[in-house]
Amino acid sequence: MKFFIDTANLDQIKEAQDLGILDGVTTNPSLMAKEGITGDENVINHYKAICDIVDDNVSAEVISTTFEEIIKEGEALAALNPKIVVKVPMIKDGLKAIKYFSSKGIKTNCTLIFSAGQALLAAKAGATYVSPFLGRLDDISNDGLVLIEDIRTIFDNYGYETQILAASIRGPLHIVNCAKLGADVITAPLAAIVGLLKHPLTDSGLATFLADHAKAAGK
Repeated sequence: MKFFIDTANLDQIKEAQDLGILDGVTTNPSLMAKEGITGDENVINHYKAICDIVDDNVSAEVISTTFEEIIKEGEALAALNPKIVVKVPMIKDGLKAIKYFSSKGIKTNCTLIFSAGQALLAAKAGATYVSPFLGRLDDISNDGLVLIEDIRTIFDNYGYETQILAASIRGPLHIVNCAKLGADVITAPLAAIVGLLKHPLTDSGLATFLADHAKAAGK
């Protein structure tokens, strides 16, 4: 399973990259705004800076909602760096744009997926990734993991190469459950990824080992 980090914070991206397990980055206008990145030129330069840190897979989201404008914006983003994946919303014109980008060899990430039907349409159009939002479904008392399971079944039934990119991850348990269900990718905040490292028995076991070593060494 690939690990992406869901942020526009360069320090967090560098920290995740230094762990040696990072496969990519996802961003969106909200995450850019959170980091105070405003204005087209600053946003473009920030994408370039992210591409300089990671090896591949930087999802850059279009803000346009019409076919022609999505194409124009997406092609400009894709031209920045071969690592860029154009992130397109699950709307009618977005679906058309995904088909167009697919025909041109431009990688896409269909975002704001909340149903298996939406994921199926995106796969039919040739999306590289679909991004079902687990946490937001959980917030309205739906089980986001069921959606991952349904999409996995459908894609396996028909051999779709589109990868399931589980998004809106809220914690380490989401990550583990997505792995169990066969998600191809998760994108999560740094805290959720680092949370996988932690276990109280690891902490207590290490403390015992170090104490025993110090005792044996006469310290």
